[in-house]
Amino acid sequence: MPTQCDVLSEIFGRRKPLIGNVHLPPLPGTPRYRGAPVSDLIAIALKDVRAYEEGGMDGLMLENHGDVPFVKPQNIGPEVIAAMSAIVQAVSERTALPFGINLLANHAIGAIAVAHATGARFVRVNQWVNGYVANEGFLDGLSGEALRFRRMIGADSVAIFADVHVKHGAHAVTSDRSVSELARDTEFFDADVAIATGNRTGDTIPEDEIAAIRVGTTLPVIGGSGLTAENAPALMALLDGAVVGSSVKSTGHWSGPVDRSKVEDLVASVRDLRGR
Repeated sequence: MPTQCDVLSEIFGRRKPLIGNVHLPPLPGTPRYRGAPVSDLIAIALKDVRAYEEGGMDGLMLENHGDVPFVKPQNIGPEVIAAMSAIVQAVSERTALPFGINLLANHAIGAIAVAHATGARFVRVNQWVNGYVANEGFLDGLSGEALRFRRMIGADSVAIFADVHVKHGAHAVTSDRSVSELARDTEFFDADVAIATGNRTGDTIPEDEIAAIRVGTTLPVIGGSGLTAENAPALMALLDGAVVGSSVKSTGHWSGPVDRSKVEDLVASVRDLRGR
């Protein structure tokens, strides 16, 4: 497990890394899948990977966002795990950028398995501790099970990037505890990086949310939604890095293809802040 003080520089080789989100097309067995062979899904993913690489991003995160509507972790089938593993492996053979996995919804164990098999450096887990009411229903924090699984398969080098007050859900069950306390829980349960988000995919992160997370944890804090070329100079001054997707898509929506010129604009907007 990387040490928390330098986990981002250890993985990405620089301070304040920008991580491009590769939103995968619908995978086999999911509602929007229309029968495309996995080779076609790989080709779509690789186009986004090339745009991120050529635009100057520091890393990638591969996420099965096309599988909406999502289901709880225990209902994600082997067909999804198999297809995602094949896509990620193909990407790993064609990029030198460090990459991570997010297996929606909240399948921490599956993400760690895919990461270990394909050489991914990290996983994103949207509900690491406690619980909340998501679109999929009530989701538990899976840190205990996931860390035991990680140890069992010898994947301790796979870092955990954990959302603190995750988007797309209601936190009534933890409403008697502050965001700072939730951040404290995230660190206490051995996450390596804390993630701050807005309310939905593409929403800007409130600055007071970032501040509240900082109060509760010594972990690096990265953004998980809503970073744009326009707001990046202000937000990246408060963050240790960010995962970026929607704002650099040609359509401005997560489902569109990555626009290299938008990636370049984003990278340029924080060049002075990041030192190069």
